[in-house]
Amino acid sequence: MSKTRLLRATGLVLAGGMALLSALALAALSTSRVQADPPAQQTEAYCLSCHSNPDLSLTLPSGENLSLHISPDMLSTSVHSPAGIECEACHTAIKTYPHPTINFQNKRELSRSYYQACQKCHPANYEKTQDSMHAAAAQAGNQAAPICTDCHGAHDVKPPAQPRSLISSTCGKCHDQIYQQYKNSLHGGALIQENNPDVPVCTDCHGVHNIQDPRTALFRVNSPDLCAGCHANQDLMSKYGLDSDVYNLYNLSWHGVDISVYKAKWPTTWHNSAVCTDCHGVHDILKADDPASTVNPVNLLATCQKCHPGAGPNWTGAWVGHNRIDQNRTPFLYYTEAFYASFIPFVLWLSIIYVGLQIIRATVDRVRRNLP
Repeated sequence: MSKTRLLRATGLVLAGGMALLSALALAALSTSRVQADPPAQQTEAYCLSCHSNPDLSLTLPSGENLSLHISPDMLSTSVHSPAGIECEACHTAIKTYPHPTINFQNKRELSRSYYQACQKCHPANYEKTQDSMHAAAAQAGNQAAPICTDCHGAHDVKPPAQPRSLISSTCGKCHDQIYQQYKNSLHGGALIQENNPDVPVCTDCHGVHNIQDPRTALFRVNSPDLCAGCHANQDLMSKYGLDSDVYNLYNLSWHGVDISVYKAKWPTTWHNSAVCTDCHGVHDILKADDPASTVNPVNLLATCQKCHPGAGPNWTGAWVGHNRIDQNRTPFLYYTEAFYASFIPFVLWLSIIYVGLQIIRATVDRVRRNLP
C-alpha cells in the first residue's frame, strides 16, 4: 500500500472513531438528561410522603389545631393534580424539608394568605373578586368574607357546576337562611329535587366572581332584566307552558315605564315603582297557584297594599300585571278594550271625512265667489 493510501485510510479510521465517540457521548448525555428530569408528579409524591399521614398536624399561636393531612385520593380527583399542577404551584415558599416557619396566628389568616396564589393562573377571575362585595367586606375588617378556597376548595378543587346544585349549596354555607328559602322555592325545589338545569342558581342572578350588593338602587332597576334572561326566552318558556311576553308587557305597564325612565336617567337613585321581586318575592318565589304565593289571587291585594295601602277590594280586579287582557280572566277590561279598539278608529275616520268635506265646501264657496 502506498504511503498516500495509508494516510487516507488512517484518516478515515480516525474520523470514524471520532464520529462513534461523539455519538456515544451524545447518547450518554441524553440518557443523563432523561435521568435528571424529574418524573411527573415527583413534587406531589415527595410532599405526600409526609402529608398523607392522617395524624400530621400543627398547633397555631391561636391554639387552633391545623391538620396537615392531605388525602392522596382527594388530591387525585381534583382538577389540579391530574393536570400536572403540583404543590409548589401554590406553596411557593416551601421547597424542601424542613419547611419555613409558619408565622400565621390562626387558620383564617393562613387561608387568606394562600388564596392569593390563585391569581397566578386565574388573573381575570381574581381581579373580578377584588371588585366584589365580598372583597369590600374583607377590606372593612370582616375576615370571614369569602375567598377563592371557601367556594372552590383548596386541595379538592372540582369543576364548580358539577353538580349544578353545588353552586347554591356552597353559597348556603354563609347564607344559610336565604338558602333555606331558596330550597323551598319554585326555582330551588326544581333544582334540588328534580335536578332541573333550566332554573337559576345564585350566580345566575348575583354574578360569579364580581358579586355586587343587591340592596343598591342600580341592582334594583336592573333586576327585571335579570328575570328576563329566562322569562323572555321563548324556547325556554315554551318547555313549561309559560308566556315569554311577560317582560314586554311589564315594560308597557306604568311600573315598567317608570323603572325604565329611572334606569336610563337616574340608575343610582332609589325608586319604589314595583319590580318583579316586589310582587313575586326574591328567594322564596312560588307558583302563582300556590296558596302561599304572594301573587296568588287570595294574597294579591295584600301584596299590592305594600305599596298602595289605600287599595280596596276591587283593586286587583282591575290589575292585570304583566298578563294579557283576557276574555275569561278580565272580561270587563277585555270588552272595554275591544270597544275602544273599534270606536277610536271609527271616530278618527269620521273626523277625517268631516274635515275633508269642510275643505271641499270651503273650496267650492271660494270658487263661486270669484265667478263673474
